[in-house]
Amino acid sequence: AAVTVYFMSGGRKGSPVRVALSGMIVTLVYSSLTSAIILFNEETTNGIFLWGSGSLKQNDWSGVEFSWPWIVVGILVSFFMARQLDVLSFNEETAKSLGQKVAKTRLFTMFIAILITCVSVSVVGPIGFIGLVAPHLVRLSGITQHRWLLPLCAIWGAALLVASDTIARMFINHYGELPAGAITAAIGGPWLIWLALRVSRSMSAGTGGSMSVGGAQRKVSYPLIVCTLAVLLVVVWMLSLSSGNLYLPWTEIIAIFMGQGNEMYSQLVFELRMPRLLTAMLAGVALAISGSLMQSAVRNPLADPQIVGVTSGAGVGAIIVLLVFPQLSAWMPLGAVVGGIISAAIVYAVSWRRGLNPIILTLVGIAVSAAGAAFINILIVHSMILAAPALTWLAGSTYGRGWMEVGRLLPAILVLAPIAWWLGRRVDLLSFNDESSTGLGLKVRITRLSVAVIAVLLASAAVASVGAVGFIGLLAPHAARMLVGPHHRRAVVVSAMLGAVLLVASDLLGRIVMIPKDIPAGVVVALLGAPYLFLLMFRSTRSSQ
Repeated sequence: AAVTVYFMSGGRKGSPVRVALSGMIVTLVYSSLTSAIILFNEETTNGIFLWGSGSLKQNDWSGVEFSWPWIVVGILVSFFMARQLDVLSFNEETAKSLGQKVAKTRLFTMFIAILITCVSVSVVGPIGFIGLVAPHLVRLSGITQHRWLLPLCAIWGAALLVASDTIARMFINHYGELPAGAITAAIGGPWLIWLALRVSRSMSAGTGGSMSVGGAQRKVSYPLIVCTLAVLLVVVWMLSLSSGNLYLPWTEIIAIFMGQGNEMYSQLVFELRMPRLLTAMLAGVALAISGSLMQSAVRNPLADPQIVGVTSGAGVGAIIVLLVFPQLSAWMPLGAVVGGIISAAIVYAVSWRRGLNPIILTLVGIAVSAAGAAFINILIVHSMILAAPALTWLAGSTYGRGWMEVGRLLPAILVLAPIAWWLGRRVDLLSFNDESSTGLGLKVRITRLSVAVIAVLLASAAVASVGAVGFIGLLAPHAARMLVGPHHRRAVVVSAMLGAVLLVASDLLGRIVMIPKDIPAGVVVALLGAPYLFLLMFRSTRSSQ
């Protein structure tokens, strides 16, 4: 994973921002793969999930015996590099003028950091936010020299993790073993929010963190694009209706629609395959439009509904209903909608004081998502009996979806999609920085909030129906802008069609690849989208160099 991120971000010439974006993409892909592995090995789900949430639970001294030599060597090497790290803290030009080999020093430092992290994760699982909170706590005291910074960070990191484990063990009699990683995420989320607001004070009011949301790479006729996608959607639709445990020829499908088909086949199509297909299509449309709006609102081509906590909030709401009211599982979609809206409301309420600055909005969204993910882990670990259905929902699945889900999604799309299209001209102005948009007469804060509300409602409706499907809101809008350019109204239409095709195709592949097992559509989307995102980052890196 680290090597993939390194080359995706441009190798030694990669900027910190590009490294972070590459890391986010790789994390999303491997998270989906992890979910699939857990679901296909339910007999070991308990141990895998507890470790994956970050747990200090050990059966003997083997973990300590394995990790301590690596960690000690890494710490000693870091201390010997303290002076080089002090020089590296200056900007790149200053560091080079002082004789620093910036690229080599940065690469070696990253290698040591990755080595220590890998060893630690192999023993206690992925425990996050310690590496974020501890260094900032030390720097807040005014210490900047690495010969003091490194040992104090080690002490603070140990103290924070021991404290988190102590908090987790306080509830062991009532809730069982809670993962320490979930506690650190619950602590680190609010810390990241505070840090984002603190950093924003030094930013000018118009700093929007503007990033290009993509432009047309080839001049292709818009009607031709729409017609091609329509034909592709029909083809995928017919393949989905005909494929499965029982194959139905296309002639039989056509006969069924004409009312002349076999009665048993008609029931199979209209009661099982058709509602599942329509649910996937409508959810793809909703997620794609939501992602298109979100990318425009925060001026980030890698934004999607997850960035404002909609997915994690919806997951919390749905799992609370599943665990607290298992007999009312039909209310899971309502819980998901409420959870997604509450999470997004928290993000926007906190960011409102900073004018809904895109950078602050993104950081606060990441923090809320992390806190939501921590709460989800705690809920699932507390009730492992319902872990499999909860994880299936979190992976994003269209399995067992019926006409009820279609009835929930269709009204939301019929109402919100036209509004998203109507907002096109205002959204086009948002692509400029805040000063330019304001100078053109746009009420930036109100417009950004309106766009976000529509995006959140669409995403919540989709997540409530098919679970936490990722990547659709990221891939479809970006591909649409590659085809039609930054024109928002055209991008909304093309994004919606691409989202429908992508999720229907993913559902189809998930049903037929491992018959009789059903791979969650969200996992398939991640596997299909990963090569495109990797290629995109490689091309972007090459063009920037």
